[in-house]
Amino acid sequence: MKSKLPTDRTAAATAALALLAALLFPMSAPVAAAPAASNPPTAEEAARFLEQAEAELLRLWIARERASWVQSTYITEDTEILVAQANEATIAATMRLARAATRFDGLDLAAEPARKLQLLKTALTLPAPSDDAARAELTQIAAELEGMYGRGKFCPPAGGDCLDLGQLSEILATSRDPAQLEMAWRGWHDTARPMREKYLRFVELANAGARELGFADLGALWRSKYDMPADDFVTELDRLWSQVRPLYEQLHCYVRARLAKAYGADAVPAGQPIPAHLLGNMWAQQWGNVYDLVAPADVVDPGFVLTERLQAKGYDEREMVRSGERFFTSLGLAPLPETFWTRSQFTKPRDRDVVCHASAWSVDWEEDLRIKMCIQINEEDFNTIHHELGHNFYQRAHNTRSPLFRDGANDGFHEALGDTIALSVTPKYLVRTGLIDAEPPAAADIALLLRQALDKVAFLPFGLTIDKWRWGVFSGAIPPERYNQAWWDLKRQYQGVAPPGARSESDFDPGAKYHVPGNVPYMRYFLAHILQYQFHRALAATAGETGPLHRASIYGSTAAGARLEQMMLMGSSRPWPDALEALTGEREMDASTILDYFAPLSAWLSVQNEGQACGW
Repeated sequence: MKSKLPTDRTAAATAALALLAALLFPMSAPVAAAPAASNPPTAEEAARFLEQAEAELLRLWIARERASWVQSTYITEDTEILVAQANEATIAATMRLARAATRFDGLDLAAEPARKLQLLKTALTLPAPSDDAARAELTQIAAELEGMYGRGKFCPPAGGDCLDLGQLSEILATSRDPAQLEMAWRGWHDTARPMREKYLRFVELANAGARELGFADLGALWRSKYDMPADDFVTELDRLWSQVRPLYEQLHCYVRARLAKAYGADAVPAGQPIPAHLLGNMWAQQWGNVYDLVAPADVVDPGFVLTERLQAKGYDEREMVRSGERFFTSLGLAPLPETFWTRSQFTKPRDRDVVCHASAWSVDWEEDLRIKMCIQINEEDFNTIHHELGHNFYQRAHNTRSPLFRDGANDGFHEALGDTIALSVTPKYLVRTGLIDAEPPAAADIALLLRQALDKVAFLPFGLTIDKWRWGVFSGAIPPERYNQAWWDLKRQYQGVAPPGARSESDFDPGAKYHVPGNVPYMRYFLAHILQYQFHRALAATAGETGPLHRASIYGSTAAGARLEQMMLMGSSRPWPDALEALTGEREMDASTILDYFAPLSAWLSVQNEGQACGW
């Protein structure tokens, strides 16, 4: 029986939460004045409105970040309520200000205020209805969905300890027992079932908020953030995917044949989608963990496994992060603030539930930079750290701008930046940092490129799938009675993967991926996987790299760092083609760089796949 008396830790936590709530939600907070509607709008009035709006929003953004940090690193019902209240306050103010900003539609304004007004109208990823009760309900559901994900555990029916996502993911990555793999896959995906009914209501309320801002649905709002009409954005995505699809299909064909040898043709039939639980990742989004099963026998091995080298060199969680920071400082960028090291979460606490999904934070929208991870000493997390620190360094650069410009040129830029740095984690870099003794010979390039393609190229169709599904859900093209079937239809269409067994509409497999219950738009990651190679090519040229693109590293190049910083400092103050041009000299996203980067692997795969029944 639970004691009715709080423990010391519970009492302290309750007091701290009460104080936090008082700080975050004062009884009388200043609000931006709504523009007067009696007289025609003027440029001066728009300037005053924007100044007040930015001040109000910045205060609310900081409050929301503080509440979100507590909720993500200490999941309780109380912290879920706090973050729901912070989100509600932010959404209410942003909705009010976005509606007020329409007063200035059609007014002849300078480029900067005109862009701020447009950014204000599309600022929210979760708009809410103006009705107080509906808004409170939506923000509470959003907090509950994220909390459900963070608390998710699978308890084996045969008994034993319950397993969280990290433990289940480790099974997917390392086990070669199909039954155990299916158990881990089903165990995690089944934790999402209780989200289904909440998500139905979430969609209804979020769509109502989007319509109040003049958008057909939430998906239409999201697609309007890319400096082009929403329909043109869909066309652009299809163009980029068409450039890289042939390379993905070659990779899929090769991997399926190798997995069939490992698990048998009955388990992995020719000409059919690959069973998702056999690809080494909970969502089949990256396949690097099955490299040992698909590694070519007739090419030179690189002679090292980075995970083993990190562990042999005695890297701990902090040294993993320090190594990432050293890369950025080698480019001439200032080191991270000391508070980063005292306030970040590097390891999973033993005494509470947390969201382990890696993320980067700028809590005060200035210098309070942090990352939140449950770091493991392996190659995947080594690269993830470079990715998250890319966010931090980008955040610090654009935080010198006025509040509405404190963001990336588009959300794909923010995701691409850290991955661009990770592309420079080549053998050349590993030699310079002492992790390996010598670069492998050129003959080992196929193995190195295959390892990378299993993560980077394999990800591309997955990057499309999540938002293709959500856009259909938000528009009503995918009705609730087809949520799960449509999810697997899209995964089959784009990825060529299938579940390990029958799934039904009692399942809610989209909810097993953080970004769905967390309401994080996902197309940014697809764009990032295109942009990072385009960025890498331009920065490698700036650094004076003249060899193969896949062997280039910009580590230590202050010239490349200066070019990178020039783009970062722009924030979102200019349309993304301007930022792309500042970094690359080009104004159009171009996936052909990926084909150039992986050209040796593509030619090799074509030979390996001769006689195979490719496609699905």
